[in-house]
Amino acid sequence: MSEAALPGPAAAPGAGPTDAPPAAPWAIDVRGLDKRFGDKHVVKDLSLRARRGEILGFLGPNGSGKTTSIRMMCGLLTPDSGEGTCLGFDIRRDSDQIKRRVGYMTQRFSFWEDLSIRENLDFVARLYEMRERKAAVQRTLDTLGLGPRAEQLAGALSGGWKQRLALAACMLHQPELLLLDEPTAGVDPKARREFWEELHALAARGISILVSTHYMDEAERCHQLAYIAYGTLMAQGSAQEIIAAQGLATWAIVGGDLAAIAQRLQREPGVEQLAAFGAALHVTSRDGAVLEAALRRVTAGTGSRIEPADTGLEDVFIHLMGRSSDDFDARR
Repeated sequence: MSEAALPGPAAAPGAGPTDAPPAAPWAIDVRGLDKRFGDKHVVKDLSLRARRGEILGFLGPNGSGKTTSIRMMCGLLTPDSGEGTCLGFDIRRDSDQIKRRVGYMTQRFSFWEDLSIRENLDFVARLYEMRERKAAVQRTLDTLGLGPRAEQLAGALSGGWKQRLALAACMLHQPELLLLDEPTAGVDPKARREFWEELHALAARGISILVSTHYMDEAERCHQLAYIAYGTLMAQGSAQEIIAAQGLATWAIVGGDLAAIAQRLQREPGVEQLAAFGAALHVTSRDGAVLEAALRRVTAGTGSRIEPADTGLEDVFIHLMGRSSDDFDARR
């Protein structure tokens, strides 16, 4: 089992950690975090806030520093520079206190496949040194709907049930903050939806959640979003705020030879993105007037129809990614 998945010993279930956390309106409040590994600058001057009882979606391309940022914010990794608090505790001085109050779910399922669900959770409870661990395990099984499968071997579970087991292990010690690192990768849509319904139920109980994801439908389920590209925070806010802030214009082209039209549009000024959506072609630009003129010019006499379309999160994130660069790749 990954050590990162186990924040550290916790007090008895129901009693909470022995040291009361400082009063703080923010679950996460960090400023100027930097981290390098050798000559690669992985996280650059990251400042981020997440309210208590809020689901914050952490997005960005692979290799952009999301996991490193998450680990710095919960005290598992010391930043080279910067400061901040997690649940009111200093991320540099109070890492042990933070770990007792945080549940961390890693990307890869990392439990013992030859043990049952109950045995896996009981073993985790032993690692946490929890009192009344059998009661805590049973409560967690019931809360997350794992009771009927409690004696099933972990190795025989589907991806969705393995995911639920991992979440149960994170919830055993009743954390105040969940850090979920791409928790639904490789899970079918039904299991993903059920997982997110559970996350919203937890948030409604006041548990703060930071989740990294590549799925745009999941991003839209978050209360707030933060987008990081190659170590730099590019945008933060609600989905609507982030879309509005970029000021992108999007049009849809329907009918005609869309492949030929796409080739012609790639040579037109003002065209930034082209993406096929079923039987339509979506075109995006920062200059709406220039884009509209290009579309009318290219589609004239083709039998195609153009119409304004809503700009989506995916359009915005591809746009933001185009504005960033990977300094490590640039040196190769």
